[in-house]
Amino acid sequence: MKKVKIGVVGVGHLGEIHVKLLKEIKEAELIGVYDIDIERSKKVASEYDCKYFKSLEEIFSEVNAISCCVPTLSHFEIGKKVLLSGKHLFLEKPIATKITEAKILKNISEKKNLIFQIGHIERFNPAIKAIKNLIKEPLFIESERLSLYSERGTDVDVILDLMIHDIDIVFYLTNMKAKVIDAVGVPVLTDKIDIANARVKLENNGIVSFSASRVSREKYRKIRFFQKDMYISVNYAERNVEVYVKKGNAILPYKVNVPEGNPLLEELRLFINSIISKKKPPVGADDAIRALDFALKIKRKIYQNLKKVKLV
Repeated sequence: MKKVKIGVVGVGHLGEIHVKLLKEIKEAELIGVYDIDIERSKKVASEYDCKYFKSLEEIFSEVNAISCCVPTLSHFEIGKKVLLSGKHLFLEKPIATKITEAKILKNISEKKNLIFQIGHIERFNPAIKAIKNLIKEPLFIESERLSLYSERGTDVDVILDLMIHDIDIVFYLTNMKAKVIDAVGVPVLTDKIDIANARVKLENNGIVSFSASRVSREKYRKIRFFQKDMYISVNYAERNVEVYVKKGNAILPYKVNVPEGNPLLEELRLFINSIISKKKPPVGADDAIRALDFALKIKRKIYQNLKKVKLV
């Protein structure tokens, strides 16, 4: 079987993990890495026994696919270069910071008939996979995603950095249709929004509450679904599930088996398989644009409310 020749662009913390996992995928042949920090490229290439490249043009000349892990603000610039060069692209979330840019990337990939997958990793979380078929029509959804402060990811606000994970999951599980969006947030440790909460009223009168913070003292990532006679709680980080159902006058636990799995390894393997089979990737540009559009609506609402109290 002919392997997919792939390179990794951007080998910081996450990019190095991509390198490690791509080495484990038998259908992929990791050719090498490129990072603007050449010394970092050399170090990673040496550790994982692959080439390092001094420019994008060099790496493009030897691969037919790229896994891109550059900072969010560079997604459009680098993503566009990758696609215009005719290479299949796995791009970490979010797809871009602007809808116009995201649509340009989508259009290039379609015109060139390229596989273009976005790294919305929580879809592949074993706990989410375990409860997917249990979600019917939630009356209330509550997501909380708290992280310790880190310089990584602070090129954008917490909505695009963290909250967008949960926005994509709610769309994935419920096809959310918003009627009213209200949101608040503030900058704390950066000049961007670091903590945010959005409350969404749905067309079916259901409610979704999104909370995200990167100024927490602990890592906490949960999402809860309340629907007729059933409560479902997912711990993303620990990959476990709690489900309770009402039977008569009793509230009883409902056993759910959570499969084993590495979400990032699975999504990278599916990207490679999409290239080989020439089938659509599991998370394409349309899904990513939908999540980005909703995240930007929340962001705009936050800034509108900040202006009302003259904080910006």
